Amino acid sequence: MTIIHRYIATQIFIGLIIATAVLLPLFSFFDLLDQLDDAGKGTYRVQDAFIYTAMLLPRRFIQIAPFIALLGTVAALGKLAVNSELVAFRVAGLSPTRISFVPLSVGLLLLVFIAALEQFVAPQLQQKAISFRAVALGQSAELGWNLGIWSRNERNILRIGEMQHAKKASDIEILHFDKNSHLLAHVHAEYADIVSNDFWKLTNVTVRTFSNQHIYATSADSVNWKSFLSPEDIATLTKPPESLSPTELFRHIEFLRTTGQEADSYALALWRKAGSAIMTIAMLLLAIPFIFGSIRSGLANKLVFAAITGIVVYLLDQIIANAGLLYQLNPALTALCPGLLMILLAMQWLRRIF
Repeated sequence: MTIIHRYIATQIFIGLIIATAVLLPLFSFFDLLDQLDDAGKGTYRVQDAFIYTAMLLPRRFIQIAPFIALLGTVAALGKLAVNSELVAFRVAGLSPTRISFVPLSVGLLLLVFIAALEQFVAPQLQQKAISFRAVALGQSAELGWNLGIWSRNERNILRIGEMQHAKKASDIEILHFDKNSHLLAHVHAEYADIVSNDFWKLTNVTVRTFSNQHIYATSADSVNWKSFLSPEDIATLTKPPESLSPTELFRHIEFLRTTGQEADSYALALWRKAGSAIMTIAMLLLAIPFIFGSIRSGLANKLVFAAITGIVVYLLDQIIANAGLLYQLNPALTALCPGLLMILLAMQWLRRIF
């Protein structure tokens, strides 16, 4: 990389840092306001709201990364244009195409950083934040107050009322079916100790057996049950899809599909992570014609226009994702289309300018 390339890259990095310093606190402030509404409930205090918001910072950064990429690149290149440095670079023999490769190179580094956050930092902190808030509000750390999770395989339906902790559940219901989907038995247990991945010890158990239009009820202090859910699967089921890492999402999607369960929401969450990366590249490409088109209207106007564009694209991306889930469209198509369309738009704009 030439000295000029390094100089442009440095300016873009500075622009991205400034954009992050402006946008991330702004979006986090809205999160904080939302959390302050719950301050005073249970043991949830104002300082807890700040802690919760702080733990969500990596997730918020990932979510607004395309917006940061657009505004940061427009600000950096706009500053160079206002100072006539872009003109000097072109006089020195640096074509607009070669200049355009610099933001893309910076974008690839940004994507590597985002991928590391997405896999190793953001999911863990977000999940801790959810558990931390639920405990402070007097809810189950895993499921939330008065909620439950349902899962099934070929012959069984399982409902867990509440997780006391990672290895102990309460209010367990198990429905057993035959190969013709006829109900054979209903099992209710007050507690379940998760001994290993597939071995549960049920306590205070009531078993109702259905046979020849008769119902037979029996009770037992404890019953051993071979479960089809591991503790990891339970933990995954109780967390929002977006809070899971790509590897957790992939593994859980395979589990859901293997057991014949609906996996579209988790598949959409996985593909949206890839879609966000494509959108970030699209925003970097879109920032280039903003500046090379004309800077006569002033950098401030360019930044305002870029901000409006970013907000519109963000809202459209959210609408398309929710509509795709509602109408059961292909998750990959729903998640990737907005970013790919923006790349095509940016390429067409670049061709007209260059």
